[in-house]
Amino acid sequence: MRSTYTIIAIAILPLLFISCHSNSQPVAKKIDYTKFHDTAARYAPAALAYDTNNEKVRIITQQLDQYYKRQVAAGFNGGVLIGFGGKVIYERYFGLSNKEKKIPFGQNSSSQLASVSKTFTGAAILYLYQRKYISLDSPVQHYLKEFPYPGITVKMLLNHRSGLPDYTKWYEVYNHNHTTPIYNATMMSLMAEHKPRLEFRPNSRFKYCNTNFAVLARIVEKVTNLSFYDFMSQYIFKPLGMDHTFVYNPGKGLPPNAALSYKHNWWREPDMFADGVYGDKGIYSTPEDMYRWDQSFYQNKLLDNETVELAYGPCSFEKKGIKNYGLGWRMLCFANGNKIIYHNGWWHGNNTSFYRFIKDNMTIIVLGNRFTNSVYHQAPAIFSILKGVSADNGFDTED
Repeated sequence: MRSTYTIIAIAILPLLFISCHSNSQPVAKKIDYTKFHDTAARYAPAALAYDTNNEKVRIITQQLDQYYKRQVAAGFNGGVLIGFGGKVIYERYFGLSNKEKKIPFGQNSSSQLASVSKTFTGAAILYLYQRKYISLDSPVQHYLKEFPYPGITVKMLLNHRSGLPDYTKWYEVYNHNHTTPIYNATMMSLMAEHKPRLEFRPNSRFKYCNTNFAVLARIVEKVTNLSFYDFMSQYIFKPLGMDHTFVYNPGKGLPPNAALSYKHNWWREPDMFADGVYGDKGIYSTPEDMYRWDQSFYQNKLLDNETVELAYGPCSFEKKGIKNYGLGWRMLCFANGNKIIYHNGWWHGNNTSFYRFIKDNMTIIVLGNRFTNSVYHQAPAIFSILKGVSADNGFDTED
């Protein structure tokens, strides 16, 4: 029986192709991937063995393999995992995590999540809220004395209604060193010193802004007296068994298993000033770890039902229609109450897509370390294959 996602999201909604990053690099040339890593074990994941006699599973797997053969030929490099009902039903890895050393992109290749990191930062704040260390309605100045804008609350950061200007744009006005990575404390000091003008009156409208989640990460540090790296490791990643997930620290560099970031033409993406700032981006993970992250919300391993529903609560329609933003999550909100909870990301050559169909417990995870905006269109195509319906389903391509 088809879910209401099929009925509503497919039959009614148009596909959204808007992406602020879609034209940032030319289309990649086709590359012969035949010599790249694609082992039999990864190409026929054991997770499907529980239902190998299911003809529908076999057909879906075959169609997905054909789809990804085309994606790889067009330039996709990375990993994909699809889960349904708490089980992995499809998992593949393509290309290289390190081109220079010819290291394959594999099961344990941690990749930069870009803005999908915001889902973790938002959950960290809600974890502290649930334990009464933070009030969402308290002003940010209650936790960060140096924060120069009165009247902006923690919740306004979480749902992008603060009016703060994006630090990735104003930082270069006040500091001409654009290559050395800075950290959140430095960003906050510059903000306090120069007080860049707000873009609108707080809580008057929605505007997606990286500064919001960089400030939230700093709040986590102040409240817990731990670095963001340590808090996320001790209270989020390790308890969930996310052994290949971490917050990037450019001062320490990347571990050997981490995927490097590449432009479409395989040129390396060097670090720049914003690479040391975390919370808005900066978390590395794998498809399998991301699936553990996804499933933790169904199992209440980190947040209870009440807090999860708070996170999924619509806070600001981005435009007329179904697109909305909750507390750290984008969402598509349908008239019957159903939601698709998701987030996309782009940073340097990394493109990520993380879609969660809550009613069906179905998840689509795509992580790429070589720039191609096709990543944002893979979830609709995958959904089309899984449901056997048209790809016109209202998916979004913004991070």
